[in-house]
Amino acid sequence: MLAKEQSIVAGLSVATVVYATYSRATPSLADMRVGKSGDDDIESSRKQAAWVSAAVVAGVSLIAKDPNIFVMGGAMIIALDWMTRHANTVNPQTGRASTIIRGGNLPVATQSNDQGAYGYANDIDDSYMVA
Repeated sequence: MLAKEQSIVAGLSVATVVYATYSRATPSLADMRVGKSGDDDIESSRKQAAWVSAAVVAGVSLIAKDPNIFVMGGAMIIALDWMTRHANTVNPQTGRASTIIRGGNLPVATQSNDQGAYGYANDIDDSYMVA
């Protein structure tokens, strides 16, 4: 087990390696948010970054026999993985996260979008409105 100061420095170093792994393996969060929702290539890169990061965190924490390294590195993996997953589910048309439909999410036309679907679209009295 490492001394307290050494443990914190080692944990922050491993967290930095995790950040660098995600930064090199995946596009920037801004690029993911404006790209197609549910991109398979981004999802594959995210998984690869998660596995490589988990191996680094587990390896260093086992070699050092220090749980603080595992906790700090694991917290960084969880945070970056969540941010990447969220950015990959954002629909660029709405700017909000949505369920993933491969090939992107497009609005679906429904009866509620059709003005004349209920037969009273032309029966609205606009005479009370002031121009």
